[in-house]
Amino acid sequence: MRPAEKVWAAAQFEQSAKLQARLHDLVPGGAHTYARGSDQYPEFITPILTRGAGARVWDVDGNEYVEYGMGLRSVTLGHGFAPVVDAVAATIADGVNFSRPTELELAAAEDFLDLVPGADMVKFAKNGSDATTAAIKLARAVTGRIRVALCEQPFFSTDDWFIGTTPMNGGIPDSAGAGTVRFGYNDLDSVAAALAGDDVAAVIMEAATATAEPAPGFLAGVRELCDRHGTLLIFDEMITGFRWSAHGAQHVYGVRPDLSTWGKAMANGFPLSALAGRREYMELGGLRTDRPRVFLLSTTHGPETASLAAFRAVVDEYRSGDPVGRMEHAGRRLADGVTAAVSAAGLDGHLRVIGRPSCLVFVTGDRGGAPSQAYRTLFLQELLRRGVLGQSFVTSAAHTDADIDLTVAAVRDALPVYRQAIDAGSVAGLLQGRPVAPAIRRSAHPRGV
Repeated sequence: MRPAEKVWAAAQFEQSAKLQARLHDLVPGGAHTYARGSDQYPEFITPILTRGAGARVWDVDGNEYVEYGMGLRSVTLGHGFAPVVDAVAATIADGVNFSRPTELELAAAEDFLDLVPGADMVKFAKNGSDATTAAIKLARAVTGRIRVALCEQPFFSTDDWFIGTTPMNGGIPDSAGAGTVRFGYNDLDSVAAALAGDDVAAVIMEAATATAEPAPGFLAGVRELCDRHGTLLIFDEMITGFRWSAHGAQHVYGVRPDLSTWGKAMANGFPLSALAGRREYMELGGLRTDRPRVFLLSTTHGPETASLAAFRAVVDEYRSGDPVGRMEHAGRRLADGVTAAVSAAGLDGHLRVIGRPSCLVFVTGDRGGAPSQAYRTLFLQELLRRGVLGQSFVTSAAHTDADIDLTVAAVRDALPVYRQAIDAGSVAGLLQGRPVAPAIRRSAHPRGV
Protein backbone atom coordinates (compact mmCIF):
# COMPACT_ATOMS: atom_id res chain seq x y z
CA MET A 1 0.00 0.00 0.00
CA ARG A 2 1.35 3.43 -0.89
CA PRO A 3 1.58 5.79 2.11
CA ALA A 4 -0.90 8.15 0.48
CA GLU A 5 -3.55 5.44 0.21
CA LYS A 6 -3.95 5.33 3.98
CA VAL A 7 -6.87 7.56 4.98
CA TRP A 8 -6.81 8.62 8.62
CA ALA A 9 -10.09 8.57 10.51
CA ALA A 10 -11.31 11.46 12.65
CA ALA A 11 -10.26 9.58 15.78
CA GLN A 12 -6.63 9.92 14.72
CA PHE A 13 -6.85 13.69 15.28
CA GLU A 14 -8.35 13.39 18.77
CA GLN A 15 -5.49 14.94 20.74
CA SER A 16 -5.11 17.78 18.24
CA ALA A 17 -8.82 18.55 18.59
CA LYS A 18 -8.54 18.70 22.38
CA LEU A 19 -5.51 20.98 22.29
CA GLN A 20 -7.09 23.22 19.64
CA ALA A 21 -10.11 23.67 21.89
CA ARG A 22 -7.82 24.53 24.80
CA LEU A 23 -5.95 27.04 22.63
CA HIS A 24 -9.24 28.81 21.92
CA ASP A 25 -9.70 29.16 25.70
CA LEU A 26 -6.32 30.83 26.14
CA VAL A 27 -5.39 32.50 22.82
CA PRO A 28 -7.78 34.72 20.83
CA GLY A 29 -8.50 32.88 17.60
CA GLY A 30 -6.76 29.76 18.85
CA ALA A 31 -3.43 30.72 17.25
CA HIS A 32 -0.91 33.55 17.52
CA THR A 33 -1.01 34.16 13.75
CA TYR A 34 -4.32 34.52 11.89
CA ALA A 35 -2.99 32.56 8.90
CA ARG A 36 -2.35 29.62 11.26
CA GLY A 37 -5.86 29.73 12.71
CA SER A 38 -8.19 26.75 12.88
CA ASP A 39 -10.57 28.57 10.52
CA GLN A 40 -7.93 28.17 7.80
CA TYR A 41 -8.16 24.37 7.95
CA PRO A 42 -10.92 21.75 7.79
CA GLU A 43 -12.99 22.08 10.94
CA PHE A 44 -12.26 18.68 12.47
CA ILE A 45 -8.72 18.25 11.16
CA THR A 46 -6.55 20.96 12.71
CA PRO A 47 -3.23 19.30 13.57
CA ILE A 48 -1.28 20.64 16.54
CA LEU A 49 2.37 20.04 15.72
CA THR A 50 5.19 18.86 17.94
CA ARG A 51 8.28 18.81 15.74
CA GLY A 52 9.69 18.90 12.24
CA ALA A 53 12.67 17.61 10.25
CA GLY A 54 13.41 18.64 6.69
CA ALA A 55 10.04 18.91 4.93
CA ARG A 56 8.24 16.57 7.36
CA VAL A 57 6.28 17.49 10.51
CA TRP A 58 4.55 15.43 13.23
CA ASP A 59 1.47 16.22 15.31
CA VAL A 60 0.43 15.35 18.87
CA ASP A 61 -1.47 12.30 17.60
CA GLY A 62 1.68 10.91 16.00
CA ASN A 63 0.58 11.63 12.43
CA GLU A 64 3.37 12.45 9.98
CA TYR A 65 2.96 14.94 7.13
CA VAL A 66 4.84 16.38 4.21
CA GLU A 67 4.51 20.09 4.90
CA TYR A 68 4.06 22.88 2.37
CA GLY A 69 4.11 26.59 3.06
CA MET A 70 6.92 25.83 5.52
CA GLY A 71 6.21 28.22 8.37
CA LEU A 72 4.27 30.72 6.23
CA ARG A 73 7.15 30.67 3.72
CA SER A 74 9.75 31.45 6.40
CA VAL A 75 11.63 28.13 6.13
CA THR A 76 13.45 27.57 2.85
CA LEU A 77 16.22 25.21 4.00
CA GLY A 78 14.05 22.78 5.96
CA HIS A 79 13.10 22.31 9.60
CA GLY A 80 16.05 21.71 11.91
CA PHE A 81 18.60 22.50 9.18
CA ALA A 82 21.83 21.46 10.89
CA PRO A 83 24.17 24.35 9.89
CA VAL A 84 21.62 26.88 11.14
CA VAL A 85 20.96 24.97 14.36
CA ASP A 86 24.70 24.54 15.01
CA ALA A 87 25.44 28.22 14.37
CA VAL A 88 22.68 29.31 16.73
CA ALA A 89 23.68 26.87 19.48
CA ALA A 90 27.32 27.98 19.35
CA THR A 91 26.40 31.66 19.41
CA ILE A 92 23.81 31.72 22.18
CA ALA A 93 26.19 29.90 24.52
CA ASP A 94 27.94 33.28 24.83
CA GLY A 95 24.77 35.28 25.45
CA VAL A 96 21.77 36.46 23.47
CA ASN A 97 21.09 40.12 24.22
CA PHE A 98 23.39 42.90 25.39
CA SER A 99 23.43 46.62 26.24
CA ARG A 100 25.59 47.57 23.27
CA PRO A 101 25.89 46.41 19.65
CA THR A 102 27.81 43.21 19.04
CA GLU A 103 30.37 42.40 16.39
CA LEU A 104 27.77 40.00 15.02
CA GLU A 105 25.48 42.93 14.14
CA LEU A 106 28.16 44.43 11.93
CA ALA A 107 28.96 41.11 10.27
CA ALA A 108 25.27 40.41 9.59
CA ALA A 109 24.77 43.91 8.13
CA GLU A 110 27.78 43.40 5.86
CA ASP A 111 26.40 40.04 4.73
CA PHE A 112 23.01 41.54 3.98
CA LEU A 113 24.33 44.52 2.02
CA ASP A 114 26.65 42.26 0.06
CA LEU A 115 23.58 40.28 -1.03
CA VAL A 116 21.45 43.34 -1.80
CA PRO A 117 23.65 45.73 -3.80
CA GLY A 118 20.70 48.08 -4.34
CA ALA A 119 20.76 49.00 -0.64
CA ASP A 120 23.35 51.13 1.16
CA MET A 121 22.19 50.66 4.76
CA VAL A 122 20.08 48.16 6.70
CA LYS A 123 18.35 48.00 10.05
CA PHE A 124 17.19 44.72 11.59
CA ALA A 125 13.95 44.09 13.46
CA LYS A 126 11.81 41.11 14.37
CA ASN A 127 8.76 41.10 12.10
CA GLY A 128 7.76 42.29 8.68
CA SER A 129 5.08 44.72 9.83
CA ASP A 130 7.62 46.75 11.80
CA ALA A 131 9.84 46.99 8.75
CA THR A 132 7.09 48.03 6.33
CA THR A 133 5.69 50.60 8.77
CA ALA A 134 9.16 52.04 9.26
CA ALA A 135 9.51 52.31 5.48
CA ILE A 136 6.21 54.20 5.21
CA LYS A 137 7.18 56.51 8.07
CA LEU A 138 10.54 57.21 6.47
CA ALA A 139 8.97 57.94 3.09
CA ARG A 140 6.58 60.40 4.71
CA ALA A 141 9.46 62.13 6.46
CA VAL A 142 11.52 62.33 3.26
CA THR A 143 8.71 63.73 1.13
CA GLY A 144 6.69 65.70 3.65
CA ARG A 145 3.60 63.91 2.33
CA ILE A 146 1.10 61.60 4.03
CA ARG A 147 -0.69 59.61 1.34
CA VAL A 148 0.46 56.10 0.45
CA ALA A 149 -0.27 54.16 -2.74
CA LEU A 150 -0.84 50.45 -2.05
CA CYS A 151 -0.77 47.77 -4.70
CA GLU A 152 -3.84 45.52 -4.78
CA GLN A 153 -1.97 42.70 -3.05
CA PRO A 154 -3.01 40.70 0.02
CA PHE A 155 -0.96 41.99 2.95
CA PHE A 156 1.63 44.56 3.98
CA SER A 157 1.37 45.21 7.73
CA THR A 158 -0.59 44.69 10.93
CA ASP A 159 -0.39 48.43 11.57
CA ASP A 160 -3.21 50.93 11.17
CA TRP A 161 -2.07 52.43 7.86
CA PHE A 162 -2.73 49.07 6.18
CA ILE A 163 -5.20 47.13 8.35
CA GLY A 164 -7.38 50.23 8.42
CA THR A 165 -8.01 49.63 4.70
CA THR A 166 -9.24 46.04 5.24
CA PRO A 167 -12.56 44.63 6.46
CA MET A 168 -10.92 43.68 9.80
CA ASN A 169 -10.50 47.29 10.94
CA GLY A 170 -12.07 47.21 14.39
CA GLY A 171 -10.40 49.64 16.80
CA ILE A 172 -8.76 51.65 14.04
CA PRO A 173 -9.77 55.28 13.39
CA ASP A 174 -11.37 55.89 10.00
CA SER A 175 -8.65 58.45 9.35
CA ALA A 176 -5.98 55.72 9.33
CA GLY A 177 -7.14 54.40 5.97
CA ALA A 178 -8.06 57.76 4.54
CA GLY A 179 -4.50 58.50 3.50
CA THR A 180 -4.21 55.53 1.15
CA VAL A 181 -5.00 55.00 -2.50
CA ARG A 182 -4.84 51.66 -4.31
CA PHE A 183 -3.57 50.72 -7.75
CA GLY A 184 -3.65 47.54 -9.81
CA TYR A 185 -0.72 45.23 -10.42
CA ASN A 186 0.51 45.37 -14.03
CA ASP A 187 -1.68 48.45 -14.54
CA LEU A 188 0.56 51.47 -15.15
CA ASP A 189 -2.42 53.68 -15.85
CA SER A 190 -3.75 53.09 -12.35
CA VAL A 191 -0.30 53.90 -10.89
CA ALA A 192 -0.21 57.14 -12.89
CA ALA A 193 -3.70 58.04 -11.65
CA ALA A 194 -2.71 57.38 -8.03
CA LEU A 195 0.32 59.66 -8.31
CA ALA A 196 -1.25 62.39 -10.42
CA GLY A 197 -1.78 64.78 -7.51
CA ASP A 198 1.92 64.82 -6.53
CA ASP A 199 0.85 64.15 -2.95
CA VAL A 200 1.86 60.49 -2.48
CA ALA A 201 4.80 59.75 -0.19
CA ALA A 202 5.35 56.14 -1.20
CA VAL A 203 4.33 53.39 -3.55
CA ILE A 204 4.54 50.05 -1.76
CA MET A 205 4.23 46.76 -3.62
CA GLU A 206 5.54 43.26 -4.10
CA ALA A 207 7.52 43.18 -7.33
CA ALA A 208 5.94 39.78 -8.03
CA THR A 209 3.69 37.28 -6.27
CA ALA A 210 3.00 33.57 -6.38
CA THR A 211 0.33 34.19 -8.99
CA ALA A 212 1.56 37.24 -10.90
CA GLU A 213 4.77 38.12 -12.72
CA PRO A 214 5.46 41.70 -13.84
CA ALA A 215 4.51 42.46 -17.43
CA PRO A 216 7.38 43.72 -19.61
CA GLY A 217 8.15 47.30 -18.66
CA PHE A 218 5.75 47.45 -15.70
CA LEU A 219 8.27 47.72 -12.85
CA ALA A 220 10.48 50.10 -14.83
CA GLY A 221 7.37 52.15 -15.54
CA VAL A 222 6.51 52.32 -11.84
CA ARG A 223 10.08 53.39 -11.11
CA GLU A 224 9.86 56.17 -13.70
CA LEU A 225 6.50 57.39 -12.41
CA CYS A 226 7.80 57.52 -8.83
CA ASP A 227 10.82 59.55 -9.96
CA ARG A 228 8.63 61.90 -11.98
CA HIS A 229 6.26 62.59 -9.07
CA GLY A 230 8.81 62.70 -6.24
CA THR A 231 7.47 59.49 -4.65
CA LEU A 232 9.59 56.83 -2.97
CA LEU A 233 9.32 53.28 -4.29
CA ILE A 234 9.19 50.52 -1.67
CA PHE A 235 9.49 46.84 -2.61
CA ASP A 236 8.10 44.39 -0.07
CA GLU A 237 10.53 41.45 -0.34
CA MET A 238 9.06 39.42 2.53
CA ILE A 239 8.20 36.52 0.23
CA THR A 240 10.38 37.16 -2.82
CA GLY A 241 13.57 37.64 -0.81
CA PHE A 242 15.40 34.29 -0.50
CA ARG A 243 12.67 32.57 -2.54
CA TRP A 244 13.00 34.30 -5.93
CA SER A 245 16.65 35.00 -5.18
CA ALA A 246 18.89 35.70 -2.19
CA HIS A 247 19.26 39.14 -3.77
CA GLY A 248 15.53 39.66 -3.94
CA ALA A 249 13.07 40.32 -6.73
CA GLN A 250 14.74 43.67 -7.35
CA HIS A 251 17.76 41.73 -8.61
CA VAL A 252 15.68 39.29 -10.67
CA TYR A 253 13.78 42.06 -12.47
CA GLY A 254 16.54 44.67 -12.51
CA VAL A 255 14.66 47.54 -10.85
CA ARG A 256 16.10 49.27 -7.80
CA PRO A 257 13.64 50.55 -5.17
CA ASP A 258 14.39 53.41 -2.81
CA LEU A 259 13.58 51.19 0.19
CA SER A 260 12.92 47.48 0.59
CA THR A 261 11.57 45.37 3.44
CA TRP A 262 12.60 41.81 4.21
CA GLY A 263 11.70 38.98 6.59
CA LYS A 264 10.34 35.44 6.53
CA ALA A 265 13.11 33.24 5.06
CA MET A 266 16.01 35.50 6.09
CA ALA A 267 16.85 33.25 9.04
CA ASN A 268 15.14 29.95 8.11
CA GLY A 269 12.30 30.47 10.57
CA PHE A 270 14.13 32.41 13.26
CA PRO A 271 12.50 35.83 13.84
CA LEU A 272 14.29 38.46 11.78
CA SER A 273 13.24 41.25 9.43
CA ALA A 274 14.99 44.17 7.84
CA LEU A 275 14.49 47.61 6.37
CA ALA A 276 17.06 48.47 3.71
CA GLY A 277 17.52 51.40 1.40
CA ARG A 278 19.41 54.33 -0.01
CA ARG A 279 21.80 56.04 2.37
CA GLU A 280 20.35 59.53 1.94
CA TYR A 281 17.01 58.28 3.27
CA MET A 282 18.14 55.77 5.88
CA GLU A 283 20.44 58.33 7.52
CA LEU A 284 17.35 60.26 8.64
CA GLY A 285 17.05 57.62 11.33
CA GLY A 286 20.68 58.02 12.38
CA LEU A 287 23.11 60.57 13.77
CA ARG A 288 24.51 61.99 10.53
CA THR A 289 21.70 64.29 9.54
CA ASP A 290 20.80 67.92 10.10
CA ARG A 291 17.12 67.22 9.38
CA PRO A 292 14.57 66.27 12.06
CA ARG A 293 15.29 62.67 13.01
CA VAL A 294 12.96 59.77 12.19
CA PHE A 295 12.30 57.19 14.90
CA LEU A 296 13.00 54.49 12.37
CA LEU A 297 13.28 51.15 14.15
CA SER A 298 14.30 50.51 17.74
CA THR A 299 13.56 47.11 19.21
CA THR A 300 15.00 45.33 22.22
CA HIS A 301 15.15 42.01 20.43
CA GLY A 302 15.97 43.20 16.91
CA PRO A 303 19.69 42.36 17.12
CA GLU A 304 19.58 39.36 19.47
CA THR A 305 22.32 36.95 18.55
CA ALA A 306 20.33 33.78 17.80
CA SER A 307 18.52 35.17 14.76
CA LEU A 308 21.59 36.98 13.42
CA ALA A 309 23.64 33.79 13.70
CA ALA A 310 20.84 31.93 11.89
CA PHE A 311 20.81 34.60 9.18
CA ARG A 312 24.56 34.32 8.60
CA ALA A 313 24.27 30.52 8.32
CA VAL A 314 21.46 30.98 5.78
CA VAL A 315 23.65 33.36 3.80
CA ASP A 316 26.46 30.80 3.80
CA GLU A 317 24.11 28.14 2.43
CA TYR A 318 22.84 30.43 -0.31
CA ARG A 319 26.41 31.32 -1.29
CA SER A 320 27.73 27.77 -1.37
CA GLY A 321 24.65 25.86 -2.50
CA ASP A 322 21.57 26.44 -4.63
CA PRO A 323 18.50 26.44 -2.35
CA VAL A 324 16.40 28.37 -4.86
CA GLY A 325 17.27 25.84 -7.56
CA ARG A 326 16.28 22.96 -5.26
CA MET A 327 12.98 24.66 -4.37
CA GLU A 328 12.25 25.22 -8.05
CA HIS A 329 13.16 21.63 -8.95
CA ALA A 330 10.75 20.31 -6.32
CA GLY A 331 8.07 22.77 -7.41
CA ARG A 332 8.31 21.87 -11.10
CA ARG A 333 8.21 18.16 -10.31
CA LEU A 334 5.19 18.67 -8.05
CA ALA A 335 3.31 20.87 -10.52
CA ASP A 336 3.91 18.39 -13.34
CA GLY A 337 2.81 15.42 -11.25
CA VAL A 338 -0.33 17.06 -9.86
CA THR A 339 -1.32 18.49 -13.24
CA ALA A 340 -1.00 15.05 -14.85
CA ALA A 341 -3.08 13.43 -12.09
CA VAL A 342 -5.78 16.10 -12.37
CA SER A 343 -5.92 15.70 -16.13
CA ALA A 344 -6.16 11.91 -15.86
CA ALA A 345 -9.10 12.35 -13.48
CA GLY A 346 -10.88 14.63 -15.94
CA LEU A 347 -10.76 17.57 -13.54
CA ASP A 348 -8.98 20.12 -15.73
CA GLY A 349 -10.49 23.51 -15.04
CA HIS A 350 -11.55 22.50 -11.54
CA LEU A 351 -8.16 22.08 -9.86
CA ARG A 352 -4.98 23.84 -10.96
CA VAL A 353 -1.45 24.40 -9.71
CA ILE A 354 -0.14 27.86 -10.57
CA GLY A 355 2.72 30.18 -9.65
CA ARG A 356 6.47 30.35 -9.66
CA PRO A 357 8.00 26.88 -9.07
CA SER A 358 9.40 28.05 -5.71
CA CYS A 359 6.05 29.52 -4.64
CA LEU A 360 3.22 27.36 -5.93
CA VAL A 361 -0.44 27.60 -4.95
CA PHE A 362 -3.41 25.44 -5.85
CA VAL A 363 -6.66 26.86 -7.16
CA THR A 364 -9.87 24.94 -6.46
CA GLY A 365 -13.01 25.39 -8.53
CA ASP A 366 -16.60 24.25 -8.20
CA ARG A 367 -18.70 22.50 -10.82
CA GLY A 368 -18.70 25.63 -12.99
CA GLY A 369 -15.00 26.25 -12.44
CA ALA A 370 -15.52 29.28 -10.15
CA PRO A 371 -13.09 29.58 -7.19
CA SER A 372 -14.63 27.91 -4.16
CA GLN A 373 -13.69 27.89 -0.47
CA ALA A 374 -15.86 24.83 0.05
CA TYR A 375 -14.03 22.83 -2.61
CA ARG A 376 -10.70 24.16 -1.31
CA THR A 377 -11.57 22.85 2.14
CA LEU A 378 -12.54 19.47 0.74
CA PHE A 379 -9.20 19.23 -1.04
CA LEU A 380 -7.33 20.25 2.14
CA GLN A 381 -9.30 17.67 4.12
CA GLU A 382 -8.46 14.83 1.77
CA LEU A 383 -4.78 15.77 1.60
CA LEU A 384 -4.51 15.98 5.39
CA ARG A 385 -6.07 12.53 5.72
CA ARG A 386 -3.34 11.26 3.39
CA GLY A 387 -0.37 12.89 5.09
CA VAL A 388 0.00 16.25 3.31
CA LEU A 389 -0.23 19.49 5.30
CA GLY A 390 -0.33 22.87 3.64
CA GLN A 391 -2.51 25.74 2.49
CA SER A 392 -0.40 25.85 -0.67
CA PHE A 393 2.23 23.85 -2.52
CA VAL A 394 5.08 26.20 -1.52
CA THR A 395 8.22 24.06 -1.42
CA SER A 396 11.54 24.29 0.38
CA ALA A 397 15.02 23.15 -0.54
CA ALA A 398 14.42 20.20 1.81
CA HIS A 399 11.60 18.68 -0.24
CA THR A 400 12.95 15.45 -1.69
CA ASP A 401 11.75 13.47 -4.67
CA ALA A 402 10.19 11.04 -2.17
CA ASP A 403 8.25 13.89 -0.57
CA ILE A 404 6.98 14.98 -3.97
CA ASP A 405 6.06 11.42 -4.94
CA LEU A 406 4.05 10.98 -1.75
CA THR A 407 2.27 14.28 -2.38
CA VAL A 408 1.38 13.42 -5.97
CA ALA A 409 0.10 10.04 -4.79
CA ALA A 410 -1.99 11.77 -2.09
CA VAL A 411 -3.48 14.09 -4.68
CA ARG A 412 -4.22 11.19 -7.02
CA ASP A 413 -5.96 9.28 -4.22
CA ALA A 414 -7.94 12.36 -3.15
CA LEU A 415 -9.24 13.20 -6.62
CA PRO A 416 -12.06 10.61 -6.69
CA VAL A 417 -13.62 12.42 -3.71
CA TYR A 418 -13.22 15.75 -5.50
CA ARG A 419 -14.75 14.16 -8.61
CA GLN A 420 -17.78 13.07 -6.57
CA ALA A 421 -18.29 16.65 -5.37
CA ILE A 422 -18.00 18.03 -8.90
CA ASP A 423 -20.46 15.49 -10.26
CA ALA A 424 -22.90 16.22 -7.44
CA GLY A 425 -22.40 19.98 -7.70
CA SER A 426 -21.88 20.13 -3.92
CA VAL A 427 -19.49 19.08 -1.15
CA ALA A 428 -22.44 18.01 1.03
CA GLY A 429 -21.85 14.60 2.57
CA LEU A 430 -18.16 14.72 1.66
CA LEU A 431 -16.84 17.73 3.61
CA GLN A 432 -16.84 17.34 7.38
CA GLY A 433 -17.66 20.67 8.99
CA ARG A 434 -17.76 24.19 7.58
CA PRO A 435 -15.55 25.60 4.80
CA VAL A 436 -12.49 27.69 5.53
CA ALA A 437 -12.87 31.47 5.48
CA PRO A 438 -10.58 34.40 4.65
CA ALA A 439 -8.19 35.11 7.52
CA ILE A 440 -8.87 38.86 7.32
CA ARG A 441 -12.65 39.32 7.59
CA ARG A 442 -15.03 41.52 9.56
CA SER A 443 -16.73 38.88 11.72
CA ALA A 444 -15.97 35.44 13.11
CA HIS A 445 -18.79 34.09 10.93
CA PRO A 446 -18.77 31.62 9.20
CA ARG A 447 -16.19 29.85 11.38
CA GLY A 448 -16.95 31.15 14.85
CA VAL A 449 -16.35 28.74 17.73
